[in-house]
Amino acid sequence: MDRRVVVRPIDFEGRRVLVVSDIHGALPLLKNALGKADFSPEDILIVLGDMMERSEGSLDVLHYVMDLSRTHRVHTILGNCDNVTLGFFDRIPEIPDEFYQRWFPRFGERCALVKMAHQAGVSLDSPAHYPAAREALERAFAPELAFLRSLPHVLLHPDYLFVHGGVPREDRLTSLSIHAVMKNDNFLHQNHSFRRWVVVGHWPVTLYRADIPSAAPIVLPRRHIVSIDGGATLKLDGQVNVLILPKTPDGAFSWVSDDGLPTVTALEAQEASRNSINVRYGHSDLEVLEAGEEFALCRHLESGRTLRVLTEFLRRRPDGQVWCEDSTDYLLPVSPGDTLSLVRRTSYGLLAKKDGVTGWYRGRWE
Repeated sequence: MDRRVVVRPIDFEGRRVLVVSDIHGALPLLKNALGKADFSPEDILIVLGDMMERSEGSLDVLHYVMDLSRTHRVHTILGNCDNVTLGFFDRIPEIPDEFYQRWFPRFGERCALVKMAHQAGVSLDSPAHYPAAREALERAFAPELAFLRSLPHVLLHPDYLFVHGGVPREDRLTSLSIHAVMKNDNFLHQNHSFRRWVVVGHWPVTLYRADIPSAAPIVLPRRHIVSIDGGATLKLDGQVNVLILPKTPDGAFSWVSDDGLPTVTALEAQEASRNSINVRYGHSDLEVLEAGEEFALCRHLESGRTLRVLTEFLRRRPDGQVWCEDSTDYLLPVSPGDTLSLVRRTSYGLLAKKDGVTGWYRGRWE
């Protein structure tokens, strides 16, 4: 089997181009975000991968993108989570059977393969069942697997390069590792710069900021990089972002999003706080100073800062180390009449979102 990176050229045909990534089975968010962007058959839609995994809607999103590809101009790239499905059948070295032995029980029906197996009436309970499951699922889901196998890893335009995870360069792309271009963690901190605009997903953008939790796309004009993974499904406050390319490469990018959260209307103004902290994945180890039913007063080990953390967000590793889901002490800038997405309602105030940014609002609302 050819394991080279597949690069496919793309022509915009003078049409408006929308880019979405990391849907992770969140079909309602995808549909709502595309609706906000007024997506039509006259547009081009680029799906940057990770349609699947981490939620029970994985197959729904896959079928939706497949159906959309028959009626619209849709170009889809393979993401590392989509590759989890293919890897089971194609026996790629990067994803051995030992991986699936951990993955299947961890995610259950939130794994596309488990969902497929249940629909086909086959077992994935042990590696001894895998050969029969592969044979049965190849027959039962032949169109889905053919679609996934048809997807490239890179879309190349004279002014743009689209890839799920990231690339170190714009040339000799077929010599790169397939796994590396799909699962390129922390891409923005690798200090790459490009002639083309390189548009990526994979790494939730909120992980890049140490001060403020923001799911809004990151645009770096000097380096020609745009990162758009809004953390849908993976984050409690995650969203699906739809990036809208400018008519010319030197124009301004725009975007719309949907997070599926209920909304409230702010009645009072609030100024943004300064010197805030974004406690996020990879930087989330804590010491609990004072436990509480609703909140715990914690010291963030990396920064030494203290902050209130919702008790429901606290987790403990097998070694006893406490960590938390994404948390912050940031106060949002709010004006009366602003619409806020509601993440949590607490005695301290609302944990809310405005323009993709998460923080606290302590004013009145309706």
